[in-house]
Amino acid sequence: MPTLQALSDLAPAKVNLTLRVLGKRQDGYHDLESLVVFAGLADRLTLTPGDALGLAVDGPTAAAAGDVFDNLVLRAACALAERVVGLRVGRFTLTKLLPVAAGLGGGSSDAAAALRLLARLNGLAPDDARLLDVARRTGADVPVCLDPRARVMRGIGDVLTPPLDLPPLPAVLVNPGVPVPTRDVFGKLGLVPGETRGVASEIDAGRLNDGAVLIGYLKSQPNDLEAPAIALQPVIADVLTALARQDGCLLARMSGSGATCFGLFASEAAAAAGAQTLASSHPRWWVAPTDFSASARS
Repeated sequence: MPTLQALSDLAPAKVNLTLRVLGKRQDGYHDLESLVVFAGLADRLTLTPGDALGLAVDGPTAAAAGDVFDNLVLRAACALAERVVGLRVGRFTLTKLLPVAAGLGGGSSDAAAALRLLARLNGLAPDDARLLDVARRTGADVPVCLDPRARVMRGIGDVLTPPLDLPPLPAVLVNPGVPVPTRDVFGKLGLVPGETRGVASEIDAGRLNDGAVLIGYLKSQPNDLEAPAIALQPVIADVLTALARQDGCLLARMSGSGATCFGLFASEAAAAAGAQTLASSHPRWWVAPTDFSASARS
């Protein structure tokens, strides 16, 4: 029997351009509204078909990825195997290139890539309901990462709009290398179960393909977790200030629950120059120019 070739996919960084916390549900989860995009930076996941399920992790940020046996890649694969009789599996190799626990949804994107690879190996349609069910059960950010295209995410990450047609967004990502536990950030908001603090907004998706309109909309919408994250790690404010001071920076904001921040720039050249300046002046920060114009998948 011929040996099946290894399959590979990219797990792009998820960036929350906006993030509103609309309230806290009775079950303790928070209702959110977030405009999500995906960067041209990614982890890489390879699946070598075989009889047993396994995972090896390498790459520059592998040491921070934690216990292999608790990795979301294996958790998603095991959950899919419970729902698909006779699921063909194999050994995953995850090359970690993105910062870990950094507000970029790296683990969630890795899990989503695992589901896509298993779907390809087993001939499952991309819209197979079992894939979305497993994504929802694996983590709040996994559903939006399953088909990594710009869209609005609501609820606890389980309500997604159709993909959005956004213009190219040259950007710089910066992570100062400090931990910001998501639970602590949400805790700083001080919401009690059943408390609300806003309602979902009306978004004219058809107008967001205009760059000026999009930037204007983003400036009108906050990341509600930015202030509580700064209270926990004041260096995040330093990152935002440094980004905003770069020539051509249109907007500087934190992604997700932090600590990674992004700057949107007027051009790729301005983004590249800003990244070079930041990397030179802050050598301990992780700095990367990128764009949010399309998924990084190949």
